[in-house]
Amino acid sequence: MDFISIVGILLAGIAIIGGQILEGGHVGSLLQVTAFVIVIGGTAGAVMLQSTLPTFLRGMRMVKWVFVPPPLAADALIQSITQWSTTARKGGLLALEPMIDEIADPFVKKGLQMLVDGAEPETLRETLQLEIDAYEEQQREAARVWESAGGYAPTIGILGAVLGLIHVMENLSDPSKLGAGIAVAFVATVYGVGSANLLFLPIANKLKGIIAREITLRHMLVEGLVSVANGENPRLIERKLRGFLA
Repeated sequence: MDFISIVGILLAGIAIIGGQILEGGHVGSLLQVTAFVIVIGGTAGAVMLQSTLPTFLRGMRMVKWVFVPPPLAADALIQSITQWSTTARKGGLLALEPMIDEIADPFVKKGLQMLVDGAEPETLRETLQLEIDAYEEQQREAARVWESAGGYAPTIGILGAVLGLIHVMENLSDPSKLGAGIAVAFVATVYGVGSANLLFLPIANKLKGIIAREITLRHMLVEGLVSVANGENPRLIERKLRGFLA
């Protein structure tokens, strides 16, 4: 559990609501269903329009990483690679074959299988690098769903404000309806700017950071496998891979 994300959201919410209360305002005045529908619905529609369905759904699923990031056990991976190197030096690359079935990660399993199959070091590197590039682009596209939402939300908020003012102008003869229209106008702007800068953009940046660490781990794996294929000393391999964590 990533507690700093939870603390950040709570702190942002308390700051906004607390500021409203300190100014003598009412929390209820920030709760406008119409403004919420305009901003969130409009933003979601705009993001869907620019995305493919698989990318959009992947972006929605990835939001859980903000609170429960995927395990990135760099130390465990280094230990595994060092163990593979030691085993390969003693019994050859074929001695690694029984270990393949113990691996759950498809990318790690593929790399180790290529190593056991006797792939040349450069072929191993090039093949896995292509897969890393494709995976990185796929993941970054999903993260851009939230980045795009952060770009659209403030503009949709302004659109909601304009709609609220249009409602006000249409009811100038009925003062009882003016307050609701003005409230929607201003609250829509708050929702648009607030959701973009307190939720959507921070979520996008958090996801991009997690993806970057994932890619670093994959590059570390590739470097380790190539080193094992070249028959390098296990201790030297470990020192080399530690450089990725500096």
